[in-house]
Amino acid sequence: MNIELFIARKIASGGLVGKKLAGPVIKVATLGIILGVIVMIVSIAVGFGFKGEIREKISGFASHIQIMSYDYNYSPETNPISIDKGLEAEVMAVEGVSYIQRFATKPGIIKADEAIQGVVLKGVDQSYNWDFIKSILVEGRLPSFNDSVRSNEILVSEDIARMLDFKVGDKIRMYFIQDRALARRFDIVGIYNSHFPEYDKRFAFVDLRHVQKLNDWDETQISGYEIGVSSFNKMEQVNEEIYYLTSAKVEADGTMLRNRTIKQLQPQIFGWLDILDTNVYVILLLIILVASFNMISGLLILILERTNMIGILKALGAEDWNLRKVFVYLSGFIIGRGMIWGNVIGIAICVIQKYTKVIKLDPANYYLSTVPIHISPLELVLLNLGVLVVTMTMMLGPTYLVSRILPVKAIRFN
Repeated sequence: MNIELFIARKIASGGLVGKKLAGPVIKVATLGIILGVIVMIVSIAVGFGFKGEIREKISGFASHIQIMSYDYNYSPETNPISIDKGLEAEVMAVEGVSYIQRFATKPGIIKADEAIQGVVLKGVDQSYNWDFIKSILVEGRLPSFNDSVRSNEILVSEDIARMLDFKVGDKIRMYFIQDRALARRFDIVGIYNSHFPEYDKRFAFVDLRHVQKLNDWDETQISGYEIGVSSFNKMEQVNEEIYYLTSAKVEADGTMLRNRTIKQLQPQIFGWLDILDTNVYVILLLIILVASFNMISGLLILILERTNMIGILKALGAEDWNLRKVFVYLSGFIIGRGMIWGNVIGIAICVIQKYTKVIKLDPANYYLSTVPIHISPLELVLLNLGVLVVTMTMMLGPTYLVSRILPVKAIRFN
């Protein structure tokens, strides 16, 4: 029989008589662990959820990797590259690539009755991956493009529609300034809202052939390719492999290709997201330390309360380490109980928010309409292991006080 474990269970359950401090102290220490675990789970879920949502919005508009002309032109008036079906096949053969799609861009001005708005037309074809746009479509439908006839359908953002007082079914006129002014008319078939103003106020989706004609390109010329990867964590690796493919391509007119990741295209936003990660880790560290010191103070009180018991057991021949093990086990009971309840409540809060979206956000400030939630089982396991290891390790220090208690003085301790 493990006598140390038996004594620890008796103390935890209140089965040993004493100064009656054990019950309240254990409850307060357990509550501290519960609150700490809840806050850590919610912090991780919201932090990673926010980062994931923002990352998906950016990748949804520009994909994970772009292949374009090797120049220093960062404006929407891009230099063209030629469609290369061989390159497309080679890229699709790279492990981790989920799709490759063609696109072209052209800046223009939408004119309403009393207002104008500059936008960038993003031309795409029938093979475009609309999964992200479907998820943010708020009204109407997606544009329909086919091989036979150039489509006049356009998809605009809710911000543009609100500013210019447009709705689904309206006809809009766009103007393009180049050697001579050009005008085109489009039919609004859908309205989207990503709650990301940098993109919503900028992009409208049209048939690729419209942009080719406006740029005075032939049907074999595009602004570039967008490439999606199966996992964001594989993006850098896939980009390196694509680099070896593009670096070997030189077109007949001397045009060279380059590929860039979404991180390289939007370094400010991803730098901001990295800072959010740092904030989450700092919060976790602080909460673990607070919970640990709360446990230390509680354990010291329990040891002082059991001074008589410790003196009697020492007088009967108990060794210091065996007595320290009693309080290590007691700490384990308190921490374990607190972690179980903390996980149950914390996960419940996350599940409720994920599926009911009861907590709302202002999209103008946070780019999201509700608090995002994302946490994986692996992250939960690592979090709990980290909390358990750190707190139990810190409990070893206070138990050293047991070694300093002398049996003669302890038996007379009141």
